[in-house]
Amino acid sequence: MRASALLHSPLAALIGRRLALGLLTIFLVTVLVFVATEVLPGDAARAVLGRGANATRLAALREELHLNAPVTVRYARWLEDLATARLGHSLVNGRPVSVLIGPRVVNSSILLAVTGLIGIPLAILAGIAAALWHGRRADRYLSIVTLALAGLPEFVVGIGLIAVFATLVFHWLPPVSMVAPGASVLTKPEILVLPVTTLVLVIFPYLFRMTRATMIGVLQSEYMEMAVLKGLPRWRLVFVHALPNAIPPTIQVVALTFAYLAGGTVMIEYLFGYAGLGQGLMEAIKARDIPIIQVIVLLLATVYVLLNVAADVVTILTTPRLRGGRTWQAM
Repeated sequence: MRASALLHSPLAALIGRRLALGLLTIFLVTVLVFVATEVLPGDAARAVLGRGANATRLAALREELHLNAPVTVRYARWLEDLATARLGHSLVNGRPVSVLIGPRVVNSSILLAVTGLIGIPLAILAGIAAALWHGRRADRYLSIVTLALAGLPEFVVGIGLIAVFATLVFHWLPPVSMVAPGASVLTKPEILVLPVTTLVLVIFPYLFRMTRATMIGVLQSEYMEMAVLKGLPRWRLVFVHALPNAIPPTIQVVALTFAYLAGGTVMIEYLFGYAGLGQGLMEAIKARDIPIIQVIVLLLATVYVLLNVAADVVTILTTPRLRGGRTWQAM
């Protein structure tokens, strides 16, 4: 009975609406991805065969790739292939797309996971510390540093780290993160240091400032003042009473940060020559390898949408007022 009641509760209905909107968004993304690749300049058949290809070979390849079919027919076939996990073959070397991007998915996942494991706890702890030191010198210094970092584009941060730690000042780390095609970056862990450090410095300011702002608001609330008057230990005030109430807004920023990383690593991976999805996308665009472009862009967009949906669901589950009955009509 309890499981049945939960499935028919307003909470389940709201989560279901969020998931439905996410699926609709992914469908719209497929349309945009397909249309965007259709309007790329140049001829896909000529990009594959080269400028010296004769008209007969070009016509045969266009027929093989269904380039002469109407756009709606090609889109329907593409959706059908995606639904049946047939990702097609590269136009450049003829290898299956899944084989080409599989190792890149793993490498990008490793980069995001290491960045998240280091950057998120570091930023949240620094935000808590700054809130506890609110108005003091340490808080001002941290705020100035994070404001400066927030104003720097990620490629500037990356180039600066390369100059300091790999080329001009010190020669401690490799300036590029290259591995053999299809190999894992874990075979050379040192190549992760500069890309991970760059991404940590990029995401740190936003998580830090959100955690600091929400913690300051909670610490200055009336119920926290009552808790202080009751003589509760400081650690209990911060981690048991203040932090749980400051976490929901931070969860949204964490999810948006990962969503940014899913697409924002394209520039970083290209800068460091990192064998991930971002570098693969840039190479595919140069070669006009449409099947790979479509799969990588759709994969990144899907991850972005799912992370946003997950952020909404987790925020609803962790915010008491959103679980209240009167809130549903407004949602």
